[in-house]
Amino acid sequence: MPAPGENLKINVERLWDSLMEMAKIGPGVAGGNNRQTLTDEDGEGRHLFQRWCEAAGMTMAVDEIGNMFARREGTDPEALPVYIGSHLDTQPTGGKYDGVLGVLGGLEVIRTMNDLGIKTKHPIVVTNWTNEEGTRFAPAMLASGVFTGRHDLNWAYDRVDAKGKRFGDELERIGWKGAEKVGQRKMHAMFELHIEQGPILEAEGKEIGVVTHGQGLRWIECTVTGKDSHTGSTPMHMRKNAGRGLALITELVHEIAMKNQPGAVGAIGHIDVYPNSRNVIPGKVVFTVDMRSHLPDKLHGMVDELMARAPGVCEAIDVGFEAKIVGQFEPPAFDKGCVGAVRNAAERLGYSHMDIISGAGHDACWINDVAPTAMIMCPCVDGLSHNEAEEISPNWAAKGTDVLFHAVLETAGIES
Repeated sequence: MPAPGENLKINVERLWDSLMEMAKIGPGVAGGNNRQTLTDEDGEGRHLFQRWCEAAGMTMAVDEIGNMFARREGTDPEALPVYIGSHLDTQPTGGKYDGVLGVLGGLEVIRTMNDLGIKTKHPIVVTNWTNEEGTRFAPAMLASGVFTGRHDLNWAYDRVDAKGKRFGDELERIGWKGAEKVGQRKMHAMFELHIEQGPILEAEGKEIGVVTHGQGLRWIECTVTGKDSHTGSTPMHMRKNAGRGLALITELVHEIAMKNQPGAVGAIGHIDVYPNSRNVIPGKVVFTVDMRSHLPDKLHGMVDELMARAPGVCEAIDVGFEAKIVGQFEPPAFDKGCVGAVRNAAERLGYSHMDIISGAGHDACWINDVAPTAMIMCPCVDGLSHNEAEEISPNWAAKGTDVLFHAVLETAGIES
């Protein structure tokens, strides 16, 4: 089958207008978005996406966990579809592009195919995966996890938010619980376009990131136990300061990550301090260590070193230490054929590109379990994401979507 010509480009003005129109739904307080999953705003964004898809001649299906599948038919009714997808939900203080570019970029691919009268052998399905962010209902990538069998559907329904509201109840409330059984679909391939959420592409002056791997992850919940006591009247040598244990382990995590460069990161994110009073030495601190690498041996070694050394660090200052792994996934290696299609597209279009590792988790990381998958990344200003100041340029958005367009056409097969 013929490869798409380098003159085939998407309509950048239409793509950008769609991004800005979606951004009007669930506006944030500082120029970004707050369109958290299964809120009224999420429901409104879904309705807009459905209207756009149907106007482009696609048919919409929704499964039991709210995943949306907009289908454009191919010429071969027996051929498995090529999927394009990401997510429309955002962080509470999220940007206008994280996830959304991948969904609306997929829609723009279909619109451009319609404009040019392009037919493909394989059908193409544009997907909005439910609850990728995992902010309101943990964990992240929840619905794609159910789709691939990593999570049980009823377990997902029973996830609750900070106000005790169930995922399943909220899905029904906003009217996006479908009848289709989750995970019954088979895929020829899947592509996800996403902003990088990091500074590498911009720093290197590259327009396209060809994502070869995702990072594996371990979340290790640590508890350091000391003794609550008065900050003013407890002698320094008699203190059992859990906060000091947190400080020392923070440095330990940094040391371990730096020893494993390149290709490894580590930090402490979520922290709860008890009793969290100005004049009380902390008696307990609970915090989560986040360690990541795309190399399994390196990731496992980092975790093993933390588990081996942290108890001694705490024992030396007379506080206790306990730890358990509360989140994990192994690093995905994306399909070489799909990655090759992305690289071919960038080269055919003359766009500067480099291989890159995804530093964040994405739905594509789960779909990679069940179908050939690849990701495309475009730069974002200063690498900033999960922040209302997140920004990309129309040019970056267009070039990322052009590469998506060409990779999808190469994989779906242009019918001459």
